[in-house]
Amino acid sequence: MYRSIHAALDDDSGMTTAEYALGTLAAAALATALYLVASSDAVSALLRSLLDRALSGIT
Repeated sequence: MYRSIHAALDDDSGMTTAEYALGTLAAAALATALYLVASSDAVSALLRSLLDRALSGIT
């Protein structure tokens, strides 16, 4: 009986699934935050001005 209880307590096969789920959730949250920052008006204007300055030096 002790061995069956010990075997049941040592089984952590579900832990990897939970870890992957948390990792996926964290990656999605980071992607959302980066998207919101990159699509903001201030960052868009900064990128546009950098691109304009870079291209004006070429022509």
